[in-house]
Amino acid sequence: MELVVPNASLSVVAASALVTHLWFKKREPTSFTPLFLGLVVVPGLTVVPKLNRSTLTDAFVTYTSFYVLLLMSIVTYRLSPLHPLAGYPGPRIARITKFWGVWKTIDGKLPQYYRELHAQYGSIVRIGPNELSVVDKDLLPQILGTQGMPRGPLWEGRRVTPTNKSKRDYNVILQRDSARHLQLRRPWNKAFSNEPLLDYGESVVKKAAEFVEILERKCLETGEGRVGLDMAKWIDWFSFDFMGELVFGKGFDILQTEDKDHFQENMQKGLTLPAYTQHIPWSTPVLRRLPFTGDSMRVFGNFAVERAMQRASQDVKRKDLFYHLVNNALDEETSPMPFIVSNAVLAIVGGSDTTASALSGAIYYLLSNPAYIKLLRKELETAFPPLKDGTLPLELEKLGEVALLDAIINETLRLQPPIPTGLQRAPERNSGGRLVGTHFIHEDTAILVPPYVLHRDPRYFWPKPDTFWPERWIEYKNNSDIVLETSVFVPFSSGPANCAGKRLAMLELRFVLASLVSRFDMRFAPGWDVGKWEECLLDRFMLAKGELMAELSPRAI
Repeated sequence: MELVVPNASLSVVAASALVTHLWFKKREPTSFTPLFLGLVVVPGLTVVPKLNRSTLTDAFVTYTSFYVLLLMSIVTYRLSPLHPLAGYPGPRIARITKFWGVWKTIDGKLPQYYRELHAQYGSIVRIGPNELSVVDKDLLPQILGTQGMPRGPLWEGRRVTPTNKSKRDYNVILQRDSARHLQLRRPWNKAFSNEPLLDYGESVVKKAAEFVEILERKCLETGEGRVGLDMAKWIDWFSFDFMGELVFGKGFDILQTEDKDHFQENMQKGLTLPAYTQHIPWSTPVLRRLPFTGDSMRVFGNFAVERAMQRASQDVKRKDLFYHLVNNALDEETSPMPFIVSNAVLAIVGGSDTTASALSGAIYYLLSNPAYIKLLRKELETAFPPLKDGTLPLELEKLGEVALLDAIINETLRLQPPIPTGLQRAPERNSGGRLVGTHFIHEDTAILVPPYVLHRDPRYFWPKPDTFWPERWIEYKNNSDIVLETSVFVPFSSGPANCAGKRLAMLELRFVLASLVSRFDMRFAPGWDVGKWEECLLDRFMLAKGELMAELSPRAI
């Protein structure tokens, strides 16, 4: 017998395409099953196999017609005045598809592109069929603030592993339900409160001392008392190793081995795919099933989970982050192990990559403006006389009293936010929508807040919005000619979904930057093209970096 299918009537196919469009419009699929049902089963129902004179070609024609009609329905609606976002300006292609966002992500210059769009269209720009980009400071509290909105669909596109609808989701950073996010966030808030921070400070000092010692040894090994190296890479290794020390009570020995097992390298590579899939979240369940897709992130994810399980099996009383999370999870009646394992990758990536970007950026700006190195040393030595013998105070919080140190860090975070464009929010699911200012935001609409664009907006940072000028953070309160809107300075996000480890990140940045400036003379490596640094900064959700070639020599103290 020959398996053949008849022609399905065009009206039935068209109706099927329209129903599928309405279904996907109401609830965009983020798992494999609804995608399969909508794109395979529904059109398949119009071509019931029978033993007759029809051929399999008819099935092909029917499926093709279905997809063409589905596409026409989607495009027509997205361009029509009936669409809720029809009144917002933006590129025509962006109204049709988020594949345009994927295309613009390829070169890693999405922040600059969004800035161009806002310069052309204004404070609110339609950057996708159902997405707006907003850089209006008056609207930010209702988007990112304490009474703002939960995370948007972008986060579904950043999932490394599929969700299991039958089990509870323990991943706090990917959580889009406000009530569940609050429950999962409590252990993190307690784990970064005052008392635990004192415990973590010991790890900061210990790992920073090891970092300085290794760099000094590298200088001596050359026989010339100085060494040329890629500071961005070494800072990456330090930050990654530090997070191992912080989270699991034991570093990964990346500094000592120079990442011979490529753990940190796999983490960096693994960030690339989610940078694309975040624009088209429905693609992730399909891509997960393709061979070789996302292998690097899976390898790193398995590494992090293995370390979490290893730490869980040890009866260690050292008060690392793992210790505090487990204890506080128990206090909140949250099952500790699924919570810990689900957040192992978050702790390492979120704590290492973002801090490394900021620290590398600060070194770059200091080497580009060496006068600030001298000024910073002077302030440090004035505030902490023991610095004259090359040591730093163990009271890490006191480093926050060095105004220029914080100004340099803040100015780096302003110009080079570790997450340049990734702050996305959306109205609560099943809420119907949300009023933001005078704008009603439908439930299926996402709002992006790009820190890179906000931080360089001359309305909020003036003068010299594109220039490294730390003094603005010191002088703005007493100089009316300086505009500095702290409410739009969001390198650590804002509101309930902000960075839980912000205070620790600042402690780490202050101590390590002060240590490097105090212990080494630094300059760009001779012959290195300084312009390559900013050219190689790529938005991969988090900021990906190129080389930062520097020459170091221990200071004569």
